[in-house]
Amino acid sequence: MDEKLKKRIILAQQGNKDVLNSLVIENKGLIINIAKRFENRGYDFDDIYQIGAIGFIKAIQKFNFDYNVMLSTFAVTYIIGEIKRFLRDNGPIKISRQIKELSKKILLEQKNDPNITIENLAKKLKVSIEEITLALDSENCIKSLDDRDNEDEIPLIDKISSKDNNEEIIVNNLALKQCINNLEPREKKIIFLRYYKCQTQKKVADIIGISQVQVSRIEKRILENLSKELKEA
Repeated sequence: MDEKLKKRIILAQQGNKDVLNSLVIENKGLIINIAKRFENRGYDFDDIYQIGAIGFIKAIQKFNFDYNVMLSTFAVTYIIGEIKRFLRDNGPIKISRQIKELSKKILLEQKNDPNITIENLAKKLKVSIEEITLALDSENCIKSLDDRDNEDEIPLIDKISSKDNNEEIIVNNLALKQCINNLEPREKKIIFLRYYKCQTQKKVADIIGISQVQVSRIEKRILENLSKELKEA
């Protein structure tokens, strides 16, 4: 990331309203593009845009440079999440046929490459990052984050979230996926086998070639770290 932008984000996080407003203005196009996908829902476009802007501001406040992702990419999930929360609380959200078709293509790509990034999906399918994010979020493609494992029936999302921030994390589960993608290869494999393939700790231990106790300790540490990264500010 550009050092100048990094310094501005830090200033915005520290409460500099002028810098914060300038970042919002510079990313107005991104917010508008996402807001347009929620038109014709019975609300003025300006209202939808303002809600999206709030989501962008939240993204700045929660942005972590360790995520190794661009601010615009990180912000997409928050903008969509904020608009969806608003519409969810005030009326049903209808998913377009285009988004549904895109989600099917995404599922196919993810099946061929489980570790494919949002950026690469956008390039391969020749669509924008916000369209990829909207399709993923709308069809709940990261459903394994809410699925229950076969040992204790506790979803991964529940294991890493508190009562105070559970809703926020669920809405922004794409940020969680980004955190998982940043794990070490063995850690990522453990999470993939446990929560995407629903394998027991014993089975995972046999596959990786370590003891069940080691798997348990590594998994516990991963969940604690994910919880800290996604903890509400």
